[in-house]
Amino acid sequence: MRKLMLVATLCCPLLAVAEAVIEVDSHHFMRLPAQGSVLQLDRLAVADNGTLLIPVGVSELRIDKLYLGRNAQIAVAPSSESLHLDIVSGEIAAGAQISAPGAPGTAQRPAIPGRTLVVRLQAVTTEQWLIDARGGRGAAGYAGLDGADGKAGGCAWGQASSGYNGQNGTDGQAGAPGGEVRLEVPADFPVERLQTRLEGGPGGPAGAAGNPGSGGASKGCWIYSTSGARDGLPGIAGQPGAAGRDGRLDVVRF
Repeated sequence: MRKLMLVATLCCPLLAVAEAVIEVDSHHFMRLPAQGSVLQLDRLAVADNGTLLIPVGVSELRIDKLYLGRNAQIAVAPSSESLHLDIVSGEIAAGAQISAPGAPGTAQRPAIPGRTLVVRLQAVTTEQWLIDARGGRGAAGYAGLDGADGKAGGCAWGQASSGYNGQNGTDGQAGAPGGEVRLEVPADFPVERLQTRLEGGPGGPAGAAGNPGSGGASKGCWIYSTSGARDGLPGIAGQPGAAGRDGRLDVVRF
C-alpha cells in the first residue's frame, strides 16, 4: 500500500494522499493535514458537534466514505478559489453542515465572498443539513477626526480664533457576495432536506462624524476680556456600505 501511495505521489505531484482514515471526536476541532491541493480519504468521520477544517490550499477533496454526526461540520477556510468535494458514500445526520462563509473586510483588504463549492454526493443519505456560504461583512468606514480648539484671546487685547471643523466620516465598505454552489446528486436525492445560507455580506457601518472644535475664549480675566470666537462645525457622517449580492445554488442530477 505504501508503495502504491508513493507511486501515485511521484506520478502526480499535485495529488497528495492524506491519512487514509480521519476521525474527529465529539466537540473537538481538527485541521485537515493537507499536503497538497488534491486530497483523497478512504473514510472521514466527524462525531456529533465536531469540526474538521479544510485549509486554504486544498482545491479538491475526495472521500470514499463520510459520516457527519449531529451538528457536526466541515468548515472550509475562506478563499477566492473554488473547492470540489466529491463524496462516494456516507451519511449526514440532522444539523450537520458544510460551512464555507467568506471573511469580513478590514482596513487593508475588502471582504471575501462565500466560497465557490462543487459538491458531488453519490450514495449519501441525509437528514436536514445545511450549506453555509454567506459573504463577508464589509469593513467599517473611518471616523472623522475632531476639529482642534481655537486659540484664546487676551484679557485686554488680542483676538481669539474660531474652532476648527470636524472632519467627515468615510463610507463603510461593501459586503462580499454570497458563494456559488453547484450540487451534483442522483435523480432521487432529497434536495428538500438541504438548507442554504447564500446571502451577500452586509455593508460596513458608516464612519462617525468628527466633533467640532471649541472657539477660543479668554480665561482668567478679572475685569476685561476680549470676545470669544465661534465654535467649528461638526463633520458629516459617512454612508453605510452596500450589501453584497446573494449567491446561488445550482442542482444537477445524474
